[in-house]
Amino acid sequence: LLLSLHFPQVEDVYSLVHQTMTQPHVKDYVPFSWTTMVHVKSEHFKALSHYFAAIALCDCPVASESELPEQEKAFMQFHVTMPEGPSLRVLLQDPEERRKLGKAHLKKAIMKHEEAMRIHSLCKILRKMDILQEVLSFAHKRSLSKYSEIDHEEDFFETGDAPDIHPKTHQKPEIKSPNFSQVKVTDLFHRLGPLSVFSAKNKWYPARRVHLRRGENGFGFTLRGDSPVLIAGVIPGGCAAEAGLKEGDYIISVNGKDCKWSKHAEVVQLLKSTGEEGVEIGVITLQGSEGPKAVDKKVAGMSSGMLKSNKENSRKSLMNSKSASTLLVWSKKSKRSKKSTYSGVPFTAVGDNEAMY
Repeated sequence: LLLSLHFPQVEDVYSLVHQTMTQPHVKDYVPFSWTTMVHVKSEHFKALSHYFAAIALCDCPVASESELPEQEKAFMQFHVTMPEGPSLRVLLQDPEERRKLGKAHLKKAIMKHEEAMRIHSLCKILRKMDILQEVLSFAHKRSLSKYSEIDHEEDFFETGDAPDIHPKTHQKPEIKSPNFSQVKVTDLFHRLGPLSVFSAKNKWYPARRVHLRRGENGFGFTLRGDSPVLIAGVIPGGCAAEAGLKEGDYIISVNGKDCKWSKHAEVVQLLKSTGEEGVEIGVITLQGSEGPKAVDKKVAGMSSGMLKSNKENSRKSLMNSKSASTLLVWSKKSKRSKKSTYSGVPFTAVGDNEAMY
């Protein structure tokens, strides 16, 4: 009897979870197999509650006069509504009436077992779970076996519909929408990098490591952007070009430190802190129609625009420009190269949001 009271409580909780998972603001984020699993278990435990109710009615001895008040009290809490037929006292003391009600509970248990198996068969993923299928099949066969055991050939009465079993609990769970803003979680995909760059729609060449040493005039490349920092230009014949860095490479690590989410200034600081032994840079290149040098259209457009504009401008106009702080140039012959942090580039102009190193 206690088992038949506890199983409805388990079924009630699964039904509540299933109801929550099918809400409009939740169902789009829950896999179909999970929702189906909860639904199957809800029907399964409902079937078990009716099965053990039948066991309590058919296999337990008839109550004596002294035990009758206690059993009447328990039976009142057992069913949601009182079953049709004789009075409660007659039902508890008449084995035949107990068998009839037990038979009705078994009939309902078999129907719920079959419903659980039907829902289970609709999900392709659950059909591969042999253990769950075995449990459902075993419970169904056990109920059928018990029904055949208490079924008599001379039964001419029509098996009635057993009332639902009331779950025994002191607390009633309620549906409450979670406040996700109060839940602190760690993004599982944070290590992949920003979605705008490291999206699944982009195809990448395998990451490679480049050992780079600083030359007399710096590393010889142009850096641009944040999270991750992009190598927007490489000086021909410079240290970066000799090490194997290419235009369009994204810096993802410096000396083993992940830099996918690092700001421009953070990456520059890591590069400047290197000694004579050099620095090991991890880079990754986006696959494009033009090969590994291809970058996104915005960067490519800016690069080509700068190259075209540079051909039309003379070196003298660059050196005499008032915006020398933003247009930094490389020049081995420049006397200021030893004092300046940046050097000049004779083949291209550096954009406002780029810097030479």
